[in-house]
Amino acid sequence: MSRSRTFPLAALALLALIWGYNWVVMKAALADCPPLVFAALRVLLGAAACVPVLLFSGRPLAPPPVRYVVPLGLLQTTGFVGFALWALAHGGAGPTAVLVYMMPIWLMLLAWPLLGERIRGLQWPALFLAFAGVLCIVAPWHARAPVLGTALALASGLFWALSAIWQKRKAPPGLDLLNVTFWQMMVGGLALAVLAACVGPLSVHWTGLFVGALLYNAIPGTTIALALWAYAIHHLRPGVAGMTTLVTPLIGVTAAWVQLGERPHPWEALGMLAIFGALMLVVWQHLND
Repeated sequence: MSRSRTFPLAALALLALIWGYNWVVMKAALADCPPLVFAALRVLLGAAACVPVLLFSGRPLAPPPVRYVVPLGLLQTTGFVGFALWALAHGGAGPTAVLVYMMPIWLMLLAWPLLGERIRGLQWPALFLAFAGVLCIVAPWHARAPVLGTALALASGLFWALSAIWQKRKAPPGLDLLNVTFWQMMVGGLALAVLAACVGPLSVHWTGLFVGALLYNAIPGTTIALALWAYAIHHLRPGVAGMTTLVTPLIGVTAAWVQLGERPHPWEALGMLAIFGALMLVVWQHLND
């Protein structure tokens, strides 16, 4: 394999490892902090970590058009990150990671009415597998079905997909990706802080574990991850880069099993396998387009 593909693939693998393990890190941090408070702190600290990168690389600090970046921040940061942390407070790290990373399924459904991209080929069985998987994870025939955690995780993925649609339809030409990322995180992070204050409580136990989780989310989980993603997406086809949607939740499930002892029950395991199968079909379709 040539170096032109080896390095981007290595960056993609490291990115999946960082993001996949972060589900365990975030789950552990919620023992010391309410979910929306942690979401706000994580995002705002991550935005602050972007400032030196912007200054060092000579990128613009001026905000992009408000009519574009405010909805993006509310969808991609307030909705996606906020609901993901909220879901983690009500469910296991492994199932939450898998359900949130159903984003490509939501994107496929939304792209039909909003972008005119019809569902085709392997995307049809992918839809069936994905929603069969959700049904198995919820297992409504059980008395203690994890309905709230599942709904919040699915909503997180839906917000993520809506943010992708917004970017594709409304992004003005010539925007700097890191500049937009910084400003949408600021907008979304401030909105999360307001929501956290309204919901309460705001109590935080500043343990070593919690501080470490915050730093992990701000530096490798945000700044380094964004740089790895930008590098990989620049050198690889979108379908190949999209394989992170497969590997990341797989790492999250494995890490939660090993470190947190989250051994999925049979129906939950079957549901996660079905969703992985659906994502594999979507990625395969992209690779062959």
